[in-house]
Amino acid sequence: MALKSDATVGHARAKNAAPNRAQRLAQPLSVGEVLQAQGLISARRLLQETDRANTAAVRVSDVLRNQLNLPADTVARAEAEAAKTTLVDPTREQIDRRLIHKLGVAVCLKHGLLPIRNTGGSTLVLTTRPDLFPRHRDALRVLFGPVRMAVTTEPLLHRAVKLACDMPLIRQAESRVPAAQSCRTWNRRTARNFGLAALFGLLAAALHWPAATFGALCAWAVLTLVLNTALKATAGVMHLRARAPENTPANPTPARLPVVTILVPLFHEQDVARALIGRLAALDYPRELLDVCLILEEDDHMTRAAVARATLPPWIRPIMVPYGLLKTKPRALNYALNFARGTIIGVYDAEDAPAPDQIRKVVERFAQRGPQVACLQGVLDFYDCETNWLSRCFAVEYATWFRVMLPGLQRLGLVIPLGGTTLFMRRTVLEELGGWDAHNVTEDADLGIRLARHGYRTELIASVTEEEPNARVWPWVKQRSRWLKGYSITYGVHMRNPGKLLRELGAWRFFGVQLLFAGTLSQFILMPVLWSFWLVAFGLPHPLVGVLPTWAFWGLGGVFLLSELINIAVSMVAVKSAGKPRLMKWTPTLHVYFPLAAIAAYKGVLELATQPFYWDKTEHGVLKGLNETATLPPRPSRRPVSDG
Repeated sequence: MALKSDATVGHARAKNAAPNRAQRLAQPLSVGEVLQAQGLISARRLLQETDRANTAAVRVSDVLRNQLNLPADTVARAEAEAAKTTLVDPTREQIDRRLIHKLGVAVCLKHGLLPIRNTGGSTLVLTTRPDLFPRHRDALRVLFGPVRMAVTTEPLLHRAVKLACDMPLIRQAESRVPAAQSCRTWNRRTARNFGLAALFGLLAAALHWPAATFGALCAWAVLTLVLNTALKATAGVMHLRARAPENTPANPTPARLPVVTILVPLFHEQDVARALIGRLAALDYPRELLDVCLILEEDDHMTRAAVARATLPPWIRPIMVPYGLLKTKPRALNYALNFARGTIIGVYDAEDAPAPDQIRKVVERFAQRGPQVACLQGVLDFYDCETNWLSRCFAVEYATWFRVMLPGLQRLGLVIPLGGTTLFMRRTVLEELGGWDAHNVTEDADLGIRLARHGYRTELIASVTEEEPNARVWPWVKQRSRWLKGYSITYGVHMRNPGKLLRELGAWRFFGVQLLFAGTLSQFILMPVLWSFWLVAFGLPHPLVGVLPTWAFWGLGGVFLLSELINIAVSMVAVKSAGKPRLMKWTPTLHVYFPLAAIAAYKGVLELATQPFYWDKTEHGVLKGLNETATLPPRPSRRPVSDG
């Protein structure tokens, strides 16, 4: 009887269990289970990577693709199978562009959605994230009515969008910044006429009132010299008195790390492309949260070939910028911003070697600060900085600027003109401001002012990126002329309405902009005026002899001497802070180094009236150790453009 009862119970259990097994078989598989069935991942590894994805709050597909280094189409095919749909190549389909414009190109790229055609009473919408498609289904139905889902890969979706809607993306890349805050309306003819009028006016004044004219120029040159020296001395004192923060934030790292996009513009960089990929691979940040975009120009065939020869991991992808008469770094950045995945946007140059923990430091700082801190600027330094005298002086100058001057500007509450690399921004703010001014050859300094004008703050982070120094005289002059030309244009753009700039920045920061931009430009342009006082030292007549009393000449000599001593002292402090005390003995030679900038200033001013948007490309990979087969040097402790 007992046996019979046991048999009856066992039969009942088996009968009830059969539907459960059938029900489990009818349930859709996950993408991980599909890959497991294909033998691409073990059950134990799948469990580990699923836990990793859940902890980071990212898609399992993204984690599996990065950790297993799988091709995009392999993962997409598995996603299609898991979702019981098909994998579609939109570049081979007839796409109804009206559907894309109805949804919005930006929405398509942001959410990985692509409506391609309406057939059979429903709209076929491709997605790169089928697991997230249900979130968008209701909104898609409002726009298109009944919708059907199919799967595609992100590269194919991007290519299809570019083929169908490239012109709107190009126009947006070149005009994202509002015209009132952009230099694209800069008129070469007006600039040339204004410059000629000013020059002839100055010559006429010099002919009629030579002593008074020369005296006025000297007075302005000395005033800007005194103010710049005072600013440098103040920054130096603040640097010496600065102390490391004693209190560590309670939550230095956010519970869930954000996706960070790194934009790396490349143009004629075939010699450093391979080394660049190796340097980026050293970044210590979860690969499923790192999105590196190598921005390539469509007609730069040599760099494209160099990147194509390299084996790119899944977290590094090329972005092709269409051909255009305008070829600038900010235009390329604006275009690539449409394809970025991250909520934090960073920018590196092709030759950069960032500190491995830099991204983590950026994420931590943004988590500690409120939304008003919209931008973080890292420290730039040089490897191979002792190649020659010019590279040594360049390293001293960079150490002074990034380790003393910029922190001093931050402590004084002044506007921080950004560097072109190792800067990180909140994406929402960057898009609010319209990205970068595509026509400005110092788009970084311009962005720093626009951030301040909109009420946002920039902070410095103590993380170093090493670059290749410009160690040849004429390339140095060309690079510096681009910077000074960009400073001139940036100053001109933001001073179109001085009253509005004053209201938006406040009196103190408005004064800082005058000193940093107008003062710096004046110093280099009027440098020959200051040199004229050497005539007195050599016993030669000076234009102001007989106009100024003897004590005034001695006073000016004291000002010049004090200025030189302060420059040397601050530079010594800076290179010592940079861990390069051997450069201290070269700091007095900056007196011979900076006159090169006068040549650059005149070249830049001339281009304001002839080629305002010309981008003098700095060639990289020149120094030893920076070719495709080279390894990185041990770590211690752009491009031409038509006028558009």
